[in-house]
Amino acid sequence: MLITRDGWKEIVVLTAGCAAATAAAAVWFWPLAVIPLLICGWGLWFFRDPPRAIPDDPNMLLAPADGKVVAVERVEQNEWTGAPSLRIDIFLSIFDAHINRSPCAGAVQQVIRKAGRYLNAMRPEAASRNCANTLVLHPGNGLPGPVVVRQIVGAIARRIVCHARPGDTLEAGQRFGMIKFGSRTELYVPISDDWQMLVRSGQKVRAGSTPLVRWNGSTVRP
Repeated sequence: MLITRDGWKEIVVLTAGCAAATAAAAVWFWPLAVIPLLICGWGLWFFRDPPRAIPDDPNMLLAPADGKVVAVERVEQNEWTGAPSLRIDIFLSIFDAHINRSPCAGAVQQVIRKAGRYLNAMRPEAASRNCANTLVLHPGNGLPGPVVVRQIVGAIARRIVCHARPGDTLEAGQRFGMIKFGSRTELYVPISDDWQMLVRSGQKVRAGSTPLVRWNGSTVRP
């Protein structure tokens, strides 16, 4: 099992704490030693970085996160592009892998960090009120854009990691960051009848592996 480099600090702290708790439990009441061992095991599982088979179809946009699709909605004005967009919301539980991956090949135009609150990521207002990081991509392969990915914290999540910088070029399915603990990730694509929806609300998806939409229109040149 691969572990993301972004989790080693937390793993070291968690392991040290669990080791101390296990030693204390072994002295006072040994059955309790199982609890810190389970917590330590969950910590390792949370920071896993599973390999993914990236679909070889440049006309598809892939899931930017593991989790469950909780909404597919039209947004009349995308605040980062000023145009109508289709928004796909993905909720990540504490049991999902939290690595974020690029939905398509493209150039990073903007990376925008926003301070905010730590509301439960399942609440609709969490998208506008919670701490977030927004990645604006100009897609390659002639797809329409910009494509926007938002990393949004939840009630437990306290840190967003984003390694992408303006000017970087990402490949489809490439890792660019993670959200530490329960959270939400959104994908915005330009409104068009030529997008074929490939997922529905309630469906489980996997970052870099599950296609969300496919472009069936004419090729749009950059």
